[in-house]
Amino acid sequence: MLTSLYVPGDRPDRVAKALASRADCVIVDLEDAVAPSHKALARESLSGALDGELPMPVQVRVNARGSAWHEDDLAAVRDLDPAIGVRLPKVNSADDIAAIQEALPGRAVHALIETAIGVERAFEIASAGVASVTLGEADLRAELGLAAGEAGEPGLAWVRPRLIVAAAAAGLPAPHMSVWADVKDMDGLARSCAAGKTLGFAGRSAIHPAQLPVIREAFRPTEAEIARAQEIIDRVRSAETDGSGTVVLQDGSFLDAAMVRAATRTLR
Repeated sequence: MLTSLYVPGDRPDRVAKALASRADCVIVDLEDAVAPSHKALARESLSGALDGELPMPVQVRVNARGSAWHEDDLAAVRDLDPAIGVRLPKVNSADDIAAIQEALPGRAVHALIETAIGVERAFEIASAGVASVTLGEADLRAELGLAAGEAGEPGLAWVRPRLIVAAAAAGLPAPHMSVWADVKDMDGLARSCAAGKTLGFAGRSAIHPAQLPVIREAFRPTEAEIARAQEIIDRVRSAETDGSGTVVLQDGSFLDAAMVRAATRTLR
């Protein structure tokens, strides 16, 4: 999965378009994309918008724990298909995860870390039984005093790998990057995605369908990466059949278990 697309929960027409898009996952938003006066409408629209067989994985981003809308959001999600995940924003501790797991037992919980204390507790949160962890960088930039867009990217140079390491240590999939807010700046999005890929991110969330091809192109393995990964897997299979104790690639590099894992991930 390379892409996830946020869509406002109070716009059933846009939810339908998102479900017909090429996104790998759709996130129906009850939080930032919905004005306070439309929160009730967004909740009421959920069951109709997400009824029946869904063409891709779907999550619902509820309002944060402790907010005026949180409990009502959980009640609305409780009535949905159990396969629909819940994305919890502003997660500050494992207690936040435990509370939502108790309220929505058996439902996949995706943690959105958006505060400095959340970053400091990233491994604790990642180890709390969540399905994934992701940074919410808009709120985090505000707390850290970082500029929006590319000007603020250097300030996230420590934070982003921190989350990637926490996810890996907890046995979770590699995280997706946070959204790129400027939907007209596709070049900036591409550069940011390329930098994120080198850090170990595995995809990115989008706020507009036009961003999806840029994200997909950035995170899809190159032909050279695919060829090298296939060579690694083929050489390992050959070594298993001919009894060789050592596997060496054509460029002279020796294979180890870590390289095999990386190759498998690339091909997948």
